[in-house]
Amino acid sequence: MPPRLLTLAWRVSRFRFWIYTGGTYVVGYALGMDAWTAFFDPGYILFLCYFFFPANIFIYGVNDWWDQDTDRFNPKKDVKEYRVREADGRALLLLLALLGAASLALLFWLDAVGKALLLSFLFLSYFYSAPPLRFKEVPVLDFSSNMLYVVPGILGYYIASGALPPVALVVAGYLHIAAMHLFSAIPDIGWDAAAGMTTTAVVLGRRRSLLLCLAFWSGLAALVISAGLTPLSLLVLVYPAVPLVLLLREGISIDRVYWYLPFINTSLGGLVFLLATLRTVAW
Repeated sequence: MPPRLLTLAWRVSRFRFWIYTGGTYVVGYALGMDAWTAFFDPGYILFLCYFFFPANIFIYGVNDWWDQDTDRFNPKKDVKEYRVREADGRALLLLLALLGAASLALLFWLDAVGKALLLSFLFLSYFYSAPPLRFKEVPVLDFSSNMLYVVPGILGYYIASGALPPVALVVAGYLHIAAMHLFSAIPDIGWDAAAGMTTTAVVLGRRRSLLLCLAFWSGLAALVISAGLTPLSLLVLVYPAVPLVLLLREGISIDRVYWYLPFINTSLGGLVFLLATLRTVAW
């Protein structure tokens, strides 16, 4: 890949969120495997490499291409993310075409169920931002389409075990990503409204959005704690605690709190990965 494309790929990629695709895949795989030696399987390594970087670039490259008009209102693009310039246009399209082709090539590695899962990931990743569906502008569908971040975990579990994960695990994933998406949209309410976007957060407003986040994360906590796997499961209560504190103390900046969530997700996801891996080790 030419240096210019690699540079653009790095800029478009949101490294704070690599863990949201790659980490989800790794955790799903660890939960599904029956021996730690499964980490040496070529299929695991192939999709590990894919979900950590190329998949991330595809999601946010599509997002940046279709959001150029609305992004001009959002100062976040100048601080935490990269603002795509007009000069990047052709290079970004070429990058997306290459990533799309590479993604479709991976289908040959998978059986019918695996193909369906990867295609659903690509479908949601593309149409979250792209017209005519553009899920991000449709209330409820905006946070529901964020299932795209759960699909790598489902695929990882399937590759490792040959079966789909338990329904409760998928529901827990949905509740988490729904809350994460809605929470991330709250700081953007003003900018999204100015751009004419009717996200769930715009429709509900700050307080009701936080209440819905509290409901989603409380559901997640209930599922995790009811599984009763380990006392460490109680750490999941940190998630509903976040919107609860913000509801009780309105002076706290949601935008500032949001950027701590990747660290929380990485820490707790890493703990799940560690426990799942230790479960397969013969002592």
